[in-house]
Amino acid sequence: MGASTDPTTGARPGYRVDVLPAVVLTAVLVLLAVFQLALALGAPLGRLAWGGQHRVLPARLRVGSGIAILIYAGIGVLAWNRVGALDLLPDAAASVAMWVVVAYFALGIAMNAISRSRPERWTMVPVAAVLAVLSLLIALEPVR
Repeated sequence: MGASTDPTTGARPGYRVDVLPAVVLTAVLVLLAVFQLALALGAPLGRLAWGGQHRVLPARLRVGSGIAILIYAGIGVLAWNRVGALDLLPDAAASVAMWVVVAYFALGIAMNAISRSRPERWTMVPVAAVLAVLSLLIALEPVR
């Protein structure tokens, strides 16, 4: 037989069963980080972000794209902390922070939905919705 498991969750000691939302969330965040890096480097993809008013982002929005990459990295670390793969924050703090992330992505749905840029609405609303749902699933995890 394999390693012992928790009879109530089926998890191995020290691990969570439901890491799939964190895996998918991380994958989407990595794709978004690559997109934001392209924007920061001057790729003509600005119609899909930051209100869609610029084909190539001006300097201040390029800086914003760089900051977004750091935010995505922090959210990824937080998600992995919540599912028990990292232990950087106390569980209660990680739980509260994950609910803040849920609210952040819910706000992202609304903000992208009111964008004047149709390409941004059609692309980023579904992305923000997926991130909101994944974040919600992670936030609903019981505190360890």
